[in-house]
Amino acid sequence: MSSNKKTKFYLLLICLFTLAACDGLLAQKASAPFVHPGINQTQADLEWMKQKVQSGEQPWKAAFENLSESASLDFKPQPFTHVIRGPYGRPSIGGKELSASASAAYEHALMWYITGNKLHAQKSIEILNAWSAVLWDFDDNDAKVLAGWTGHQFCNAAEILKHTDSGWQAEDISQFRKMLLTAYYPMLVDFFPEANGNWDAAIINTMMSIGIFLDDREMFDRSEDQFLLGNGNGGLTKYIYPSGQCQESTRDMGHTQLGLGHFAFTAQIAWNQGVDLFETADNRLALGYEYTAKYLLGEEVPAYGEISSKGRGRFSDIYEGVFQHYRYVKGLEMPYTEKVLEKTRSKSSVQVLTSYKGPLPDSPKTASGPPVLSAIAPKAGALATESTPVPSNAIPVAPGESIQAAIDSAAKIGGTVLLKNGVHTLPAMLQIPSGITLAGEGIETILFLDPALTNDRAGTALVNAVDDLHDVILRDFVIEGALTVKTSSDPNQDRRQRSYQMAPSRAGIIFSGLREEHLRNIHLEHLTVRNHTHQGVAIKGAKGVTIQACDFSDNGSSVVPGAGLQHNLLLLHTQEVEIAESRFDTSPWGNGIHIEYGADISISNSELARNAGDGIHAIDSQNLRIQGNLVEGNDRNGFHIGQRVEEINRINVLDNLSQYNGDYGIKVAPGKDAILRGNRLEGNGKAAESSADPASSGKK
Repeated sequence: MSSNKKTKFYLLLICLFTLAACDGLLAQKASAPFVHPGINQTQADLEWMKQKVQSGEQPWKAAFENLSESASLDFKPQPFTHVIRGPYGRPSIGGKELSASASAAYEHALMWYITGNKLHAQKSIEILNAWSAVLWDFDDNDAKVLAGWTGHQFCNAAEILKHTDSGWQAEDISQFRKMLLTAYYPMLVDFFPEANGNWDAAIINTMMSIGIFLDDREMFDRSEDQFLLGNGNGGLTKYIYPSGQCQESTRDMGHTQLGLGHFAFTAQIAWNQGVDLFETADNRLALGYEYTAKYLLGEEVPAYGEISSKGRGRFSDIYEGVFQHYRYVKGLEMPYTEKVLEKTRSKSSVQVLTSYKGPLPDSPKTASGPPVLSAIAPKAGALATESTPVPSNAIPVAPGESIQAAIDSAAKIGGTVLLKNGVHTLPAMLQIPSGITLAGEGIETILFLDPALTNDRAGTALVNAVDDLHDVILRDFVIEGALTVKTSSDPNQDRRQRSYQMAPSRAGIIFSGLREEHLRNIHLEHLTVRNHTHQGVAIKGAKGVTIQACDFSDNGSSVVPGAGLQHNLLLLHTQEVEIAESRFDTSPWGNGIHIEYGADISISNSELARNAGDGIHAIDSQNLRIQGNLVEGNDRNGFHIGQRVEEINRINVLDNLSQYNGDYGIKVAPGKDAILRGNRLEGNGKAAESSADPASSGKK
């Protein structure tokens, strides 16, 4: 049998086995009945809670006292037919009333279960009936997130009432069910990954709650899939980075805790139905909690960008359930989360009462240590100071002075230009000649192309001055592509910059030769290139390129010539490339690294995450060695190595972690001498395709 026929045969077997496994899994899911009650608490949990309150043990006693003060029988629901909530609650027509009712309904349902006082059951029923008889729809900017905030509270109340002798009538339950399906679910069905991730976290929480209450397995599975594989800003690995930093850590601590809380509540719900979401991405949820708790408590944390101090020292009531699960069920140390509980527990009510699994073991599991952050590319991009001293004869350039003049002078002697800290606004594209080193002093050295120039071809910050550019070193500075040098704390807020074709076309570096091997010896080190709508960095027709400890992220939007054509890094007809210890993350429309017609390329120990396309996409390329990388949360594939014209050969994909990507973890077209070995594939949307080593393929 020929090599190609063997490859096709192996792929056919993989597909057949994968389909059979998926069919079995789907059948198992479809036949598994839901546990009732089973949203935030199971029957055992409710009984354990009740027992602890009645015996007067702490912290249940204090939490129940707090709940008793909050759950007033004088509460009167004020339902609205059309609930409207604008940005940050302006305007709010029925929004505050809805939120108050959702909280009250749940509080009274808990009071009913603990005390047996039918007045609390009647109050909770009164609230649910009032809204389900009136509510038609949600509207305005915050419609989806408001539905996400309130729906799970209503469902938790309804789950308790339905599965106890509360007196809730069948016709009222039917009316409540109709409200969920006609008013709530239309808001949630498509999620909202375009917004910050706390939105989808809240929507996932409520959708899963509705699925359980309605015994709708498809709805439950849809919310689980979004938790694991949500595109855009949705999904756990989109929200919590491998370092523990969160998507909204640069925004403020209130929204960060909001997102973390809803992901944690969803994991708790799923656990009650036999699905372990806590373990996702090596306990990523625990890592995010510990990172955030550490910062909130006043300690410093490693970060890309500037972590916001807004809300620092203010603790949301979201920590109890995560601590109880990871410490008592999994045996994972959570020292910072535990310290936060000392500040939140005395004021808590619902969270303390509903977060414990009952009965608890007499003592926590033997500690296995704290959650582990990623060791991949910890110092990528421009650092606080220069990574390498500059020679004493370097030409210094202060902000406001001409960089181009200094570069032209340095080029005559093969010298170095030192960019001093500050913002260097470029009045024109910077033309880079051969034989120079352009160095900065670190993260505070910023090159910023004047936005007035971006309406024509002058939208690229750095270009080659000569067609045969050679022997160039760029290091230790930032190329900022946003329309202002002040980095936005909320990168999803300015749609003009990131998403639409009407946005200015801004690129960081484009070095273009006219034929293969035209450019030679290009070295980029500790360089940060960010927030460009066009290419972050593009190198075309070069031989001998090294990219060491760089951070090319948040580049590649849908500007002309169109979505999917701009990336964090583009390599075209480029040979002998070494990429190591770098980051290529969060391209809003493109790939982390895009390679076409490349040869002899090594990519190692780098992070390629949360891109709208693939982590690495290589076409018609030869002799690729991709080893030891972390590739996760990309909307399409982790690795996609394919062909259009030339058969690929000598492809080595070794010892990588490819997880929670929307499609395949590793997708490799048939070719010659392809080796896939030692790769760990976790939670990807589809089984991996490979041209070799079929045993390494598959969804785990």
